[in-house]
Amino acid sequence: QVQVVESGGGLVQAGGSLRLSCAASGRLPSAVNIGWFRQAPGKEREFAAAITWSGGDTNYANSVKGRFTISRDSSKKTVYLQMNSLKPEDTAVYFCAARPNWISSWRYWGQGTQVTVSS
Repeated sequence: QVQVVESGGGLVQAGGSLRLSCAASGRLPSAVNIGWFRQAPGKEREFAAAITWSGGDTNYANSVKGRFTISRDSSKKTVYLQMNSLKPEDTAVYFCAARPNWISSWRYWGQGTQVTVSS
């Protein structure tokens, strides 16, 4: 069983930055992927970024590519999402998720953290 807990959300002005953290606990398979998703009011949840725990390979949605950076600290079992050049359309609840490997569904979800970008 894997548990993930997000932190680091808040209110920021457009053009600003925030860093989200996702602390993982439990037994992490070596091929585990950790991802960030977001859900804006009235919209479906969408993928933002993901990283493989073992190799650190990353993947980004086009909407955040070049502005967001996902990284991991294995010693702390934590994944970070550094968000720069934030836009009002980045306002959403951000969720951390984990899956055992890249072909599995996203199985473990956190409760989410609110990010609000004011114009």
